[in-house]
Amino acid sequence: MIRIHERRKKIFYVPGMISLVLISVLCFYHFYKVDAFKVYGSLDISLVPNKEEFEKYKVKDLRKYKDFVFNGEKTQELKLQELRFFVRELVKEYDTINGAKIHFSSKADYNTFVNVIDILTVEKVPTWAPYKDDIYVLTSTKPKHKQDHRFICGTIAYSRENTLRMEEENKKKELHIFQVSFLREQWILF
Repeated sequence: MIRIHERRKKIFYVPGMISLVLISVLCFYHFYKVDAFKVYGSLDISLVPNKEEFEKYKVKDLRKYKDFVFNGEKTQELKLQELRFFVRELVKEYDTINGAKIHFSSKADYNTFVNVIDILTVEKVPTWAPYKDDIYVLTSTKPKHKQDHRFICGTIAYSRENTLRMEEENKKKELHIFQVSFLREQWILF
């Protein structure tokens, strides 16, 4: 025989539901009150220790600097964009002749300073030096491609292969030197 299955009465535990909702709401309120969701960040900035060090390396005379002056005007957003594009070109072209000198007047706000530091970080400027109310932006030369010339003792086949490769590279160098010297002798332009 088949029994008729009776439906059970659903259990509704009021104190449990209240504590489940109330505790989670109170926790979120507490977290927002103590700024638990705030993200903090920092930048690693090395300052030039003193005036003698700055003048010793002659940073002011190293490059032809383009001046960017921030004095709290309304047009500083345009200047920030111009600075971003100029710095991007400096880094992309490995320009060792030009640089940027960024000056902050007494009316410039802190937000502008942070935006400039952010631009320098985002554009991956290799060298920049803050000094007094200025920041000097410099770039370095293009890094040379290092070739790996390791000679590892191992099998005879590898040693022979490596020796042949080194001989071929030496022949190419000698050919290049010969061609340059030959052209210098034959042509008056050089």
